[in-house]
Amino acid sequence: MLQTYHCDPLQVTDAQAMAALFAAAKAPCHCRWWDFHGDKNEWLDRCYNRPEVNRDELLRAVQSSELPGIVARRPDSEEIVGWLRLSAAEQIPKLYEQRLYRGLPCFEGERRGVFSLGCFLVHPSERRQGVARALLTRAVTEARALNGISLEAFPRRDESLGPEALWTGPFELLREFGFEVVNDFGPYPVLRLAL
Repeated sequence: MLQTYHCDPLQVTDAQAMAALFAAAKAPCHCRWWDFHGDKNEWLDRCYNRPEVNRDELLRAVQSSELPGIVARRPDSEEIVGWLRLSAAEQIPKLYEQRLYRGLPCFEGERRGVFSLGCFLVHPSERRQGVARALLTRAVTEARALNGISLEAFPRRDESLGPEALWTGPFELLREFGFEVVNDFGPYPVLRLAL
């Protein structure tokens, strides 16, 4: 049976609870990949040898309201058990500049009002309990409230992957919510939900 979760936009007071979520999930990225300016090898080095740099950047980004997204909590706790990065597309250019997505026809035309799902993270003890569903429900509501015209997602479509590889969202859940495949490239599709 799925649990009930309260989902709200990330607040400046959530910094320590966010850091605790990433620690519990053993996720050294601390949702900094889309903001990191080095190459992939530098990123891997930082994640595995200096994850505290990512943690410190996360704390600063949350405390300065620079990291947009949605957090999930159980009704009886202040602990954050889920995170979804919800950004206006122009706020995370690195996502769209990746080799897989750069120059795709599905990204042509007016981009104002397009939002992107950049990251999902669920506490290990809460996985398969409905956290991602609750986060996605609130993200759709939030994007509409911000006058969004569409919401884009970039899930990995590979059933052999573990939960750690679902950081860009579960493909089947996105499809269930009505996201349409707008670019179908093997395990790296682009999905879009009209708002």
